[in-house]
Amino acid sequence: MGCALATAVLTVLTTCAFAGEKPNVVILVADDLGWADVSFHGTEIKTPNLDRLTAEGVELNRFYVCPVCSPTRAGLMTGRYPIRFGLMRAVLPPWREGGLDTEEVTLPEVLARAGYKHRGIFGKWHLGHSDVKYHPLRRGFTEFVGHYNGAIDYFTHEREGELDWHRGYESNHDEGYSTDLIAEAAADFIGRHAEDDSPFLCYVPFNAPHSPLQAKAEDLKAYEHLAGPGPAGKRKPRAKTPAQTGRGDSPRQTLAAMISCMDRGVGRILDALDDKGIADSTLVWFFSDNGGVGVGDNRPLRAGKATVFEGGIRVAATLRWPGKVPAGGKINAPAAYIDVLPTLMQVAGIEDHGGKPFDGLGLVELLTGKAAAAERDLYSYIGQGGEDTEQITLIEPQWKLIVVGRKLTDPNPAAQREVHLFRIADDPYEQTNLANANPDVVERMLAKLKAFRALQPADAVPPYGRKPDDFAAPKEWRIRGAD
Repeated sequence: MGCALATAVLTVLTTCAFAGEKPNVVILVADDLGWADVSFHGTEIKTPNLDRLTAEGVELNRFYVCPVCSPTRAGLMTGRYPIRFGLMRAVLPPWREGGLDTEEVTLPEVLARAGYKHRGIFGKWHLGHSDVKYHPLRRGFTEFVGHYNGAIDYFTHEREGELDWHRGYESNHDEGYSTDLIAEAAADFIGRHAEDDSPFLCYVPFNAPHSPLQAKAEDLKAYEHLAGPGPAGKRKPRAKTPAQTGRGDSPRQTLAAMISCMDRGVGRILDALDDKGIADSTLVWFFSDNGGVGVGDNRPLRAGKATVFEGGIRVAATLRWPGKVPAGGKINAPAAYIDVLPTLMQVAGIEDHGGKPFDGLGLVELLTGKAAAAERDLYSYIGQGGEDTEQITLIEPQWKLIVVGRKLTDPNPAAQREVHLFRIADDPYEQTNLANANPDVVERMLAKLKAFRALQPADAVPPYGRKPDDFAAPKEWRIRGAD
């Protein structure tokens, strides 16, 4: 992007050669899935349906997101770095007002322009719950089943002691494990709209495998071999109490069971496409919202969720588009969450989305093998813990610069910061810090990072902070203004 970050770079969108066909679109997003928590990356966790999706499509081997979930979802919805509208620093906790800026044009609103009549979201929203103006049905979706907040109980569907499970604007007392309910709702949506005369958008942001670590008994049984002590603290046994519903004998066992259930949900959605004979006319895109945390496994990548090291922002991702994207391949060029909307605009043949300039790129020519990857810069940032512990990064084709510490917009020369410079093209696991040996590279890239950090508006979402002592969740998370 260069240094001129005060104004967005407008991606020139080439109308896709397949635009007239307007495929159905299914977007599957996992929550806190580690790089090595899928079997196509060699883990002990079995994910046969994600393996199938990857074998029938293309793996996006360097797919980048934000370090935590709300920002990734905001960029997915807009094609823009969420720092521009104040939603990149941190997630939206239950006690926070605000949400996705209503002046931003969203993915479902754009696809509606191209005749996508039915646009469903099934799962975790996490882009605003304090006012009806942030509700998914006010942001371009036509159907919603799921929850507003993150980290709901998988069995009771509660957050902060109140039911957070909804159909449309109304709370709903569906019984069952939330991952199963999400997959069921998505498959039902596909079944109802498969034969319509217009394509559909089916967005499925699973809550799995985000905490709380809770799994079904049958899935835990399949991973009893992970119940004992193991290396790197991945299998520490723990005591259970009656309140800890769904916990296995180790955190890793429980996480593995949760991921297997999510994978089975992916299979249910793929089967729904097959059963209706529309798999060949449907683009399916899968990725995680950020890297794994705790007992999640990001190896061989460095670190994990809530960091801008590779383990936090480079995630498992795959895309299937039969007959258009060659099967079984792997794309090593960088791609990102902000590319989803520009790419789907190309797919749908939309030349003008009616919104602000994108930061993302349309990837159709890269995906179909018609063009090589364009050289680009990618940025990521988190300030969830406060302005003294921010992390910010710039990824260029050859270099990656990371700055950890006091916010870059503080001119105080005494501000405490760590600087990491990696030759990312040759050192993807970030083992060798070359900052001291390359001060000119650091200075050049630091200027870009300062310009990027300066984009954050004064009214941006605050650091996460602690829950206010007087906070009480609204009854059944009734959203303000929905009456």
